Amino acid sequence: MAEITASMVKDLREKTDAPMMECKKALTEASGDMGKAEEILRVKLGNKATKAAARVAAEGIVATHIANDGKLGTILEINCETDFVAKNADFLAFASALASLVAEKNPADAAALSGLDFKGASVEETRKALVGKIGENVSIRRFVRVVAKGKLASYIHGGAKIGVLIDIVGGDEALAKDLAMHIAASKPVSLAKEQVPVALIQKERDIAAAKAAESGKPADIVAKMVEGSVQKYLKEVTLLGQPFVKNDKQTVEQLLKANNASVASFALYIVGEGLEKKKDDFAAEVMAAVNAANK
Repeated sequence: MAEITASMVKDLREKTDAPMMECKKALTEASGDMGKAEEILRVKLGNKATKAAARVAAEGIVATHIANDGKLGTILEINCETDFVAKNADFLAFASALASLVAEKNPADAAALSGLDFKGASVEETRKALVGKIGENVSIRRFVRVVAKGKLASYIHGGAKIGVLIDIVGGDEALAKDLAMHIAASKPVSLAKEQVPVALIQKERDIAAAKAAESGKPADIVAKMVEGSVQKYLKEVTLLGQPFVKNDKQTVEQLLKANNASVASFALYIVGEGLEKKKDDFAAEVMAAVNAANK
């Protein structure tokens, strides 16, 4: 009888997401044959797509699509569990095709996108088939479809971990690309200060007020200090107020005016932003299973 090692159990668990003790039982029944053990677990516990659905997908990529005339485009974030799968050819092809499909069909949200036809099957059926093939959860997180007021440009950075779609009126292709790269680097919250969420401004105001109060200066001076801090913050988080990355002596607003151009809108996606990433502790799980078995 083949020896069932902890490494074998770990590998099978990562492939199937089955409980550790079930993995060990399946390997024992299969005499150490990994493929056969996986099939045993599929029969007993269901397919990988069903099991993978409960796992956190916080890796992935950003994909963009722009029509040939530059007037219609999309930006989309699709997630998986590991950076390894984010480089998988099938995963990349699925993401690219979805970005094109959003542009073509204009679904209202991710649920509507999932129901669309995709090469003879639904997007959701195709997603599940992909999950079964690669063994990881895959989820369509968000997308934006833009009908341009000017012309669209995009920029993908860091292995598709950061993506930008920008609608620029006037200027030229080089300016549009420079601004898309600037957004990826400087990560503005909004285009102009009027669009910064009130909650963010209030948070910054509260922090500035607490710091200013410690100075012991008169109330009118403290008020000016707080307002100065808030205005500085607004310049830092708005595209128009930020120093241009290629020339920090010039703001983006000044750059646009010099080129008789303006930005109608932009979208910035950072993969996994706001998602909690799963952290496995296999050693702790082994000890927990041993303790449970001893009891």
